[in-house]
Amino acid sequence: MLEDTSFAIHPGNEQQSKAVLYRDVGSMKSYKRTDDGYFFQCENGQVAIQFFTNTIIRVVMNQSNEPELNRSYAVIADPENVDVKDSDSEEQVVLKTDNLNVTIQKSPFRITVLDHDGNAFLEEGERGMAYRENGEVTAFKKMSEDDHFYGFGEKTGHLDKRGEMYEMWNSDVYAPHNPETDPLYESIPYFMTLRYGRAHGVYFDNTFRTTFDMKSEDNVYSFKAEGGQLDYYVLAGPDPKLVLQQYTHLTGKMPLPPKWALGYHQSRYSYKSEAEVRELAKNFVEKDIPIDVIHLDIHYMNEYRVFTFDKEKFPEPEKLIADLREMGIRVVPIVDPGVKKDAEYTIYQEGITQNQFCKYIEGDVYFGEVWPGESAFPDLTEESVRKWWADKHEFYTSIGIEGIWNDMNEPAVFNETKTMDVDVMHRNDGKPATHRELHNVYGLLMSKATYEGMRKQLNGKRPFLLTRAGFAGVQRYASVWTGDNRSFWEHLQMSLPMVMNLGVSGVPFAGPDVGGFAHDTSAELLVRWTQVGAFTPYFRNHSAMGTVYQEPWQFGEDNEAIMKKYIQMRYKWMPQLYSLFYQAIVTGLPVMRPLFMEYPEDQKTYNINDQFMIGDNVVIAPILAPSVTDRAVYLPSGKWVDHETGFQYEGERSHLIHAELDRMPIFIKQGTAIMQGEWTSNEDKNPHHVQMEVYAGLNGETYNFTYYDDDGETFGFENGAFMELSIEVKSTNNAVVVTVLDQSGDYKPAYGKIHVNVHGLHGGQDVILNNNDNTAISLVK
Repeated sequence: MLEDTSFAIHPGNEQQSKAVLYRDVGSMKSYKRTDDGYFFQCENGQVAIQFFTNTIIRVVMNQSNEPELNRSYAVIADPENVDVKDSDSEEQVVLKTDNLNVTIQKSPFRITVLDHDGNAFLEEGERGMAYRENGEVTAFKKMSEDDHFYGFGEKTGHLDKRGEMYEMWNSDVYAPHNPETDPLYESIPYFMTLRYGRAHGVYFDNTFRTTFDMKSEDNVYSFKAEGGQLDYYVLAGPDPKLVLQQYTHLTGKMPLPPKWALGYHQSRYSYKSEAEVRELAKNFVEKDIPIDVIHLDIHYMNEYRVFTFDKEKFPEPEKLIADLREMGIRVVPIVDPGVKKDAEYTIYQEGITQNQFCKYIEGDVYFGEVWPGESAFPDLTEESVRKWWADKHEFYTSIGIEGIWNDMNEPAVFNETKTMDVDVMHRNDGKPATHRELHNVYGLLMSKATYEGMRKQLNGKRPFLLTRAGFAGVQRYASVWTGDNRSFWEHLQMSLPMVMNLGVSGVPFAGPDVGGFAHDTSAELLVRWTQVGAFTPYFRNHSAMGTVYQEPWQFGEDNEAIMKKYIQMRYKWMPQLYSLFYQAIVTGLPVMRPLFMEYPEDQKTYNINDQFMIGDNVVIAPILAPSVTDRAVYLPSGKWVDHETGFQYEGERSHLIHAELDRMPIFIKQGTAIMQGEWTSNEDKNPHHVQMEVYAGLNGETYNFTYYDDDGETFGFENGAFMELSIEVKSTNNAVVVTVLDQSGDYKPAYGKIHVNVHGLHGGQDVILNNNDNTAISLVK
């Protein structure tokens, strides 16, 4: 027995103090200015401050060495040449730009960031930057009683994260997701703070397991990491949209997706044969239910070997893909990182002989149990391995596949820790590091390899990529779904703040599994979820083995008709949605937005979890509970028009709205406009008619928006093959005037004209259309 050996006096058996002992960075001893920024030597560490722009600063604390400033998996921006004026006194150093004032108290070293009016918005108090001897680094910040927190990527719970504690450690979580389930699949260590209508953000650029604590204390919040540097960016805002634009300036914006990826996706774990897939596609076409994508889960493979098809169940995949393409449907197969250990399997052979797999420091390949059984994992931290993995996707692109679904890429492993051993040593492009440090970026690097490989192979067509795991910056490569949810009403409710907070975290292209993945859905739940899905950026119905099938026709003709109506509505709204996706690639702003993003001065919007906005002028207020046909809807300032009934509602108040099962309340702001297309058929999804639906104002409202279109498939827009219209709608007592202010691009759409339909004209109002002389398209009544 161990008690009879020297283990009995192991020092680890002593009773340890539970106190968390931090070492403060201490007082400033000296500082210097270099081309890279300001460097401060403190008693217990060194601190660097860089100005990336007039509104973005970076703070780095290293307890042992000079701060490293050139390593990031997420940040792709370089510091700009910012004019900084510095001053030094006995008690403090002040660094000043046109927009920011950074005050550094010398003893102890404390940072306060103020706006140009002198208002402190990020402030250290009794505690500041600190570390522990185990390598943990922490930042403490003052918390105002009026602070509201958003972002943090993919998290359950309510929209406002005040009073919560969150961990960033990509995890495969199949168990039911509830408000305390944490962490999940995505790690985005970034948040936005809203205080009295003004916003700022913090991005903590650390890949170790990190924790954000807005719960333990009333007037202090903190963020910490198990290792590495304390390296964070302060985004000065001062409004939510500017904070998000600053964050995506650092970490990048999404690529423009192909239009087909914005359509309806149908999936199941699994459609197990070519015959089943063909029957599924035939049903959609014959029933005239729109569909753009059918997903293939793991059963399409030969014993779950990636880059294979099961030749018995899918004997002619290339013909299947071509036949479905003629029906207007793409096929998106799943690809996991685990490579089956099989000496006769080409991918495994190459991985071993070409040194492509993750290994321990001693040189042994790491093996973990996943769907194929014992498997090896590509070391995607190494550029040569990413290229190898990217090139393998020609297996798919060569037979007509234009989209890939990455799953299990946390990476998930079937063991007690749910992932790879943390002491696996990644090569990391010449800077070896353990999996403990790089776990959170594995999914990001898999997305990078997959997207870049497919873009190269598709000969000018835009790829679509869906990922389960990721890190800050994942939006540059992939869309995100929220993982293995369940067919519970609570999961439908939770999906709204989840997707909104992903949007606030720089990931505009996101959505849940419509209907719920696990458990059995019901007709009512599926109908209500499909209504919501019609307006979430990513729209996929997905269900698990052993659950009831949940295609739109599985619950009778009446329910099918309602779901068909809303899936068709998705396509009618495509001109509006596509223009908003274009805005996302330019500005970083999400398609699906929390109300506070447009109305930060309105405190009633700060924690609205059951409504969302599409762009800046549409409020969606779905029914999210069973047997409910009446709900309260809060509408912000302005006047709002019910999309279906035309009834007008006053803003800045709540209204009781009736909505039977066949109706989801949608409200358009008066004085604005939306763009609408048409549903033709699955074989012909390009609209031949586009309408601008204008909702007349009366009090001098002016609304400006950008309408965007292109071929929807290629990168030709990068070379001018697009149409961008800058449009103004102005409402006066006498007229509603619609003006094309500007037009750019060479793309000429099939519809040629945009029909303008004005709703709610007041007595004596005319409609005046002003076309730009140079436009390739005209507005007509």
